[in-house]
Amino acid sequence: MKARIFDTTLRDGEQTPGISLTPDEKLLIARKLDELGVDVIEAGSAITSEGEREGINRVTSEGLSAEICSFTRAVQVDIDAALECDVDSIHLVVPTSDLHLEHKLRKSREEVKSMAVQSTQYAVDHGLLVELSAEDSTRSDIEYLKEIFQAGIDSGAKRICACDTVGMLTPERSFDFYSELGKLGVPLSVHCHNDFGLAVANSLAGLRAGATQAHVTVNGIGERAGNASLEELVVALYSLYDVKTQVKIQMLYEVSKMVARITGIYLQPNKAIVGENAFAHESGIHADGVMKKAETYEPITPELVGHKRRFVMGKHVGSHIIKQRIDEMGFRVDDEKFSQIFSRIKSLGDMGKCVTDVDLQAIAEDVMGVMSEKPVELQELNIVSGNKVTPTASVKLKIGDVEKLEAGVGVGPVDAAIVAITKSIEDIADIEFEEYHVDAITGGTDALIDVVVKLKHEGKIVSARSTQPDIINASVEAFLGGINKILSDKKIKESKNSKV
Repeated sequence: MKARIFDTTLRDGEQTPGISLTPDEKLLIARKLDELGVDVIEAGSAITSEGEREGINRVTSEGLSAEICSFTRAVQVDIDAALECDVDSIHLVVPTSDLHLEHKLRKSREEVKSMAVQSTQYAVDHGLLVELSAEDSTRSDIEYLKEIFQAGIDSGAKRICACDTVGMLTPERSFDFYSELGKLGVPLSVHCHNDFGLAVANSLAGLRAGATQAHVTVNGIGERAGNASLEELVVALYSLYDVKTQVKIQMLYEVSKMVARITGIYLQPNKAIVGENAFAHESGIHADGVMKKAETYEPITPELVGHKRRFVMGKHVGSHIIKQRIDEMGFRVDDEKFSQIFSRIKSLGDMGKCVTDVDLQAIAEDVMGVMSEKPVELQELNIVSGNKVTPTASVKLKIGDVEKLEAGVGVGPVDAAIVAITKSIEDIADIEFEEYHVDAITGGTDALIDVVVKLKHEGKIVSARSTQPDIINASVEAFLGGINKILSDKKIKESKNSKV
């Protein structure tokens, strides 16, 4: 089995409702996809708009290693727009199902075949590599499908692609379908949609049947339920079929996070391979097994895809995880005090709370009778915001014995406050904001707001929370709680190292 990776994130991401990438964002994602090692980047559909052409031009002028492609219909104006953008190839798509021909194009089979042939010849004559693609191919008459593909091949198309446009394939049918098309003797792409959650399974079946290239998107984004997920397909090929692509697997989590951030389409925590819970463990039995031998409950290591393993504290947590965390905090507790700490963690879990690192530290300090010193204390916070005012925040922090005053602007008052605090501590520690989650615990405009944040420092994730009626104060308190946890841990680590 062979598998080239044809990435359509830049086009299908924009077909996701509510998403429109700027030229700068297109370029950022294209650079990262090229670094990741995909074989083809479909940079968009040049005919869409002037802004889209600007974005594609930015990508083609970057000198990337990947083949740069534009989506086109079987009309000359689309191909001319692609030529203006200096792409290497076009993904030339023609509908082939009677459903599409009758109700969308209102053309006969012969008319559509003629469009495919003429467009392919025109593109080839102008120096473009053509991948001829059949839309809704899996609901098309197979003999007509092969006929139109053969006509395209005879006209100069170098690759063909059969699109399961509405995700109607099953893995069994996918194998038979792509086996039949493989008899045409040219490189064949599998392009599957995820309407029934089978896009990756169908793509794998198509590749097993003889397809040599898979169309995918980062995080599986795309219209409706999305497309085959790049990270799931590549890791399944690597781990389950021993098939290695050009993709640098260790970059998958990094790329996933970047695309999620730029598009604003964030992943469900249990998303395979790159979700935040993909390598998270709470159950005592699971966590104990993973600590003893990772393979007991992990089919692949998180490091393979650039991810991190983490243990979640809640009502299912085992004592060994709590003991490990307490030890990392520098506490030495006897069995009685540990039992008290463990019981309070369980109680929080029974209340439906996710127990953060800062919660554990506060409980341990309370049980141990320790008064913790906060490396960073908030002395003053001022916010200016409104419908005609750029949200601005000023903060006065006491960092050790030094007072520091900083200001920041943001898209809203919370963002402005976080920016100001981040500027205040940038000389002390490089801390990245990983996740921000807000819940209203009670109803009404005076509801209690529960804010949970996750911060990253030197590869380690720290979580913190605050519950208040004011979302700005809750956000700032949670952020500072996480910062203080990181700085306290850093101090403990440095102290241990100095004693070695």
